[in-house]
Amino acid sequence: MTPPPSGPVCAGASQYASFPTFSSYVRARGPVLLRTARSLTANPSDAEDLLQTALAKTFMAWERIEDHRALDGYVRRALLNTRTSQWRKRKVDEFVCEELPEPSGLPEPDPAERQVLHDAMWRAVLKLPERQRQMVVLRYYEDLSEAQTAEVLGVSVGTVKSAVSRALGKLREDPELTPVR
Repeated sequence: MTPPPSGPVCAGASQYASFPTFSSYVRARGPVLLRTARSLTANPSDAEDLLQTALAKTFMAWERIEDHRALDGYVRRALLNTRTSQWRKRKVDEFVCEELPEPSGLPEPDPAERQVLHDAMWRAVLKLPERQRQMVVLRYYEDLSEAQTAEVLGVSVGTVKSAVSRALGKLREDPELTPVR
C-alpha cells in the first residue's frame, strides 16, 4: 500500500489540507469562497464585502477551530448567516398616508396637437400603395399580428413583414411627418 501524497493531488483536494495560518488559508481558498459569496448576492462588490465579513468572523474563531478540514464549511456557514442577517436588517421605507404621493407626471398633450398629428399620419398612410396601406392599417390601426394580417390578405407572413417594412420606411421619409420627429 502506498502512502498518501504529501501535497494536494488536484484542486479539490486542497480543501482537506491543513492550513498553518489564516493567511495561507485565505490565499489558497479565497477564490473558491468568493465564487460562493457571488452566488449569494447580485452585486460583485457586495459579494466581496460579504466574504470579508465572513473571513473576519473566521479569523476571530481561528484558534477555536480544531479541524481545519472543516474550514470551508465554517466560512460558508458564516457567509450564509451574514447574508441572512443583512437581508433581515434591510430597511424598508414605507409610510402609511391618507393620499398617495403620485408624481404629477407629464402634462397631457393638447388635443388640437394630437388631432394635427393624427391627420398628418393618416394623410401619409393614404399616400402608400394600396397593398402596403392595407397591411399598415391591419397591423397598426387594427392591431393584428403578422400572421393574422397574412391570413386576412391571403399572403405569406414574410410578404407582410417586407411590405410593412417598406411602408414604414416611406412613412419615415414623408416630409409632412418631419416636424413630428
